[in-house]
Amino acid sequence: MSGKHTVTQLQDIASQVRRDIVRMVHAVQSGHPGGSLGCADLLVALYHEVMEYQAKPFNMDGKGEDIFILSNGHISPLLYSVMSRAGIFEVSELVTFRKLNTRLQGHPATHEHLEGVRIASGSLGQGLSVATGIALSKRMNNDPKTVYCLMGDGELEEGQNWEAIMFAAHNKVDNLIGIVDFNGQQIDGSTKEIMGFTEIKDKFEAFGWLTLDMDGNDMGNVVETLTKAKGLSRHGKPVLIKMKTDMGAGVDFMMGSHEWHGIAPNNEQLAKALEQLPETLGDY
Repeated sequence: MSGKHTVTQLQDIASQVRRDIVRMVHAVQSGHPGGSLGCADLLVALYHEVMEYQAKPFNMDGKGEDIFILSNGHISPLLYSVMSRAGIFEVSELVTFRKLNTRLQGHPATHEHLEGVRIASGSLGQGLSVATGIALSKRMNNDPKTVYCLMGDGELEEGQNWEAIMFAAHNKVDNLIGIVDFNGQQIDGSTKEIMGFTEIKDKFEAFGWLTLDMDGNDMGNVVETLTKAKGLSRHGKPVLIKMKTDMGAGVDFMMGSHEWHGIAPNNEQLAKALEQLPETLGDY
């Protein structure tokens, strides 16, 4: 799938995806709404406009397709909503989120054989290594497609990321586009308070990557920057997008606070959230 949607159409899809997220998390009183809401525009743009892939039937090896790897797997409600709205599996399955013996577990897993999921991403810090390996495999097999990987800014505290960052640059894995969700929040507080470090772009550039900035909650800028990143790929270096987002974007009382990293809205909060998110595609 590689579409020709207008920005308005993509925004409408993102609004529905955000409705899905808050309803899914509320239904089981468990999950991670903050980061899911913040990254909604990115995943909608990738799956509905930018990436070239076959929605059905799902092909696990992804040969001849762009591939997305979600490293920060706790934002699974976003991934599930976007994939279902893109036709990878049925939207009606969203009602099973986080329930026992279903495919939509709290973190994406391959054991349940859910279409669209190629790695289990419950443990933070591993996704970029997997994405780098997939991208290198594509290059070795003359597959012209691109691999995208989303990471959290707090997740960069995991050392394995930096091994992958070095490896990708050293081996000129230039069909790889990494995206860091720079919302400044993690489960215990702000990233600055927990483990402040120097500018993300400076670090990636020092490690040999090309870098771009992106407003992750401006759909027009998201599509424009992803297109630019794809144009920079295949030029000898992997590409990193520093994506500035607001945790909880789209729901005013959730925005900008680490407190909504991993708690569910109550009935009153759900109603308030849904008032701010137009139903555009029909609720599941």
